[in-house]
Amino acid sequence: MTNLAPAIFIRGAVKRYGEITAVDGLDLVVPDGICLGLLGPNGAGKSTTMRLLTGQSRADAGEIRMLGLPMPAQSKQVRALMGVVPQMDNLDEDLTVRDNLAVFAHLYRVAKGEREAAVRRAMGIAQLTDRAGTRVSKLSGGMRRRLLIARGLVHSPRLVLLDEPTVGLDPQIRQELWSLISRLREDGVTTLMSTHYIEEAERLADECALMSHGKVVARGTPGELIKEHAGEEVQEHFAPSERLAELESLAKGLGLSTRRTGPSVSVLKSEQLTEEQRARLGPPNVRRAPTLEDVFVVLTGETVE
Repeated sequence: MTNLAPAIFIRGAVKRYGEITAVDGLDLVVPDGICLGLLGPNGAGKSTTMRLLTGQSRADAGEIRMLGLPMPAQSKQVRALMGVVPQMDNLDEDLTVRDNLAVFAHLYRVAKGEREAAVRRAMGIAQLTDRAGTRVSKLSGGMRRRLLIARGLVHSPRLVLLDEPTVGLDPQIRQELWSLISRLREDGVTTLMSTHYIEEAERLADECALMSHGKVVARGTPGELIKEHAGEEVQEHFAPSERLAELESLAKGLGLSTRRTGPSVSVLKSEQLTEEQRARLGPPNVRRAPTLEDVFVVLTGETVE
């Protein structure tokens, strides 16, 4: 039965660090049972949002409710119902895979008679059963990240927070973790996943929320976001930098968004161009379908602050 309250409810959240406002009037609702991808460049407020949701930071203003419970007033109760997979590896390297999970099963207050089964289940989900007796220090990077996810699932949480779950991993290992994360959605676990990888969000998320300057600037399915902000066709023009600047100026004068990628400029929603406008821009080197990456760059900016 679907829970009536949203898994995550944030309204008007503000978090300041001195003169820096990391989260600025953030509104975010995550319905029960979906995977939401939280996207944004460095400094957008994603990590601060995660800290607010886990009770590591207290909002200066606004309202936060997790699984229907107010934060941080009932943070202990919330933590017992959700799993957290941090960006940084904080596994106990001297313990085995099984022992790491057993410790957290105890901390999450899994009933004593159920802990062994809970540990076995978590190892099975992460495909680490054959590594049960292996010390963490002997595991590969991909196995360690799978163990981090298993640790967050050992108590069968209703909600899982994944903070950059595949950052710094090789593409092959990332693919393995994508399968594991996809299984959470199939099992009906609500998931909030912050990520820098656009392809990751496109593959795994039911919806994406794009953050910039501490607030959500766009929300929808990947397809909806692409259709609204990038259109049906993108033209790519490769030219010297002076010509690229001229093309950008022409396109923006026509009301179209552009993005610069190395020696090229991409004109979004180019299907809206008239024949006269196409002639002014000149023939493109490439015509392609738009991507969520185009949306990301257009909405959050081309430069890193």
